[in-house]
Amino acid sequence: MPRLSVEQLSQEWSLLNQRFSEQSRRFVLSFCIRHAVDLTETFYTEMLADPGATLFLSHDQVQGRLSQSMRRWLEGLFDSESEGALTRIIAEQKKVGEVHARIDIPVHLVLRGARCLKDRFIALLQEDCELSDREHLDAARLMSDTVDLAMEIMSHAYSTSHDRNSRNEEAYRLFSVTQNIASEKESQRAALFDWENQLMFDQAVGQPGEHLPRILASEFGLWFRHKGAHAFEGAPEARQIIHAMEQIDDVILPLFDSDSAERIARLRELRETVKSIHFNLDHLFEQNNALEAGRDVLTRLLNRKFLPVVLNRQVSHARSHGTPFSVLALDIDHFKQINDGYGHEAGDRVLQQLASLLVNSSRAGDYLFRLGGEEFLMLLVDTGLDGARRVAEKLRRGVEQEVFRLPQDRTISVTLSVGVACFNGHPDYQQLMRRADDALYQAKHSGRNRVVVVE
Repeated sequence: MPRLSVEQLSQEWSLLNQRFSEQSRRFVLSFCIRHAVDLTETFYTEMLADPGATLFLSHDQVQGRLSQSMRRWLEGLFDSESEGALTRIIAEQKKVGEVHARIDIPVHLVLRGARCLKDRFIALLQEDCELSDREHLDAARLMSDTVDLAMEIMSHAYSTSHDRNSRNEEAYRLFSVTQNIASEKESQRAALFDWENQLMFDQAVGQPGEHLPRILASEFGLWFRHKGAHAFEGAPEARQIIHAMEQIDDVILPLFDSDSAERIARLRELRETVKSIHFNLDHLFEQNNALEAGRDVLTRLLNRKFLPVVLNRQVSHARSHGTPFSVLALDIDHFKQINDGYGHEAGDRVLQQLASLLVNSSRAGDYLFRLGGEEFLMLLVDTGLDGARRVAEKLRRGVEQEVFRLPQDRTISVTLSVGVACFNGHPDYQQLMRRADDALYQAKHSGRNRVVVVE
């Protein structure tokens, strides 16, 4: 469908309504209100029979919220008597299409749902003996044509949003490693060596295999699983590194409890596997030494552009692997007073120093964003609510105790408000962001310099 303005879409919707009598339009509206529960239940029964739909609709919270939304959508779809109502209806279809793109619901599932609704509507209509054949036909055509037009608008919004997300995904893949590819290479080689040295020490002092440090949970493992593997996506070396780390954790380390002869064989096998990781890692960096980072100019943290890409990937990873992750929404208290009292250069210094503090307080696999102004976001991979609460409180205390240095040798104290939310299984990352923002709002409006956690 070509890009149409709201006015053009309103005109098209209005022309559709004009093909049917006012009596038919009112009947369809009242019929949908009367049978909204039946239509909604049929929709979910049919959709959940499709294996592809269960990924998006099986979550209890999704079903509860979407059942209500579906009923409101059905009732609102035919309440289009005024121009203002048409504008509202069109805006709603666009919003639904954008949400579908954000959580990556396949278009065919949406169209299947629409077909199920139309089929059930007609079946219910046929049970109504009070209508004439002409009235039956008009009601069925009005319902079918209206839903089809709604699907067109949704699909266009979906396509536009999905294309934009795809471009951001590719841009992030190219820019996700670091601002300096050489320093990242050395940093991750050092992290791999640190894990290897710790492992060798632990096994030398007789630690049992179950207590030896796992590479997937190491700084290097976190970085590669959540960042490196994405940046080098599609490269065979990336798959080989993941396979080698799984081999170390699942096969080699558990066998370190065997006798000394077997232990030496395991050490040799471990050494060769780690060497293969080093070799493949070096090759990946050599292939991608032209990468640059898409980062905030002032703080060098990731910018808002890549937030949807990162969060969508974390949601997908968490849902497929059953692992938690959490987000911290952070805001500098009374930042405007710093700018007004000391100047914008001083404000920039505070932002840069806070960014350094956040970087030093995060792990290699975590993500840090500057969302704009004094707002930051930290994404903690493989971290549940209790762990996120501890990190947030440690950050809050660290900022409170930090001496922030301003131009002309001046210093200032700064405090931080933090909202914490943990992924709860909902496929739309915006729901997680809203919960973190709500928690931050509570922290700001209940005295600042505190952490509020959404249970």
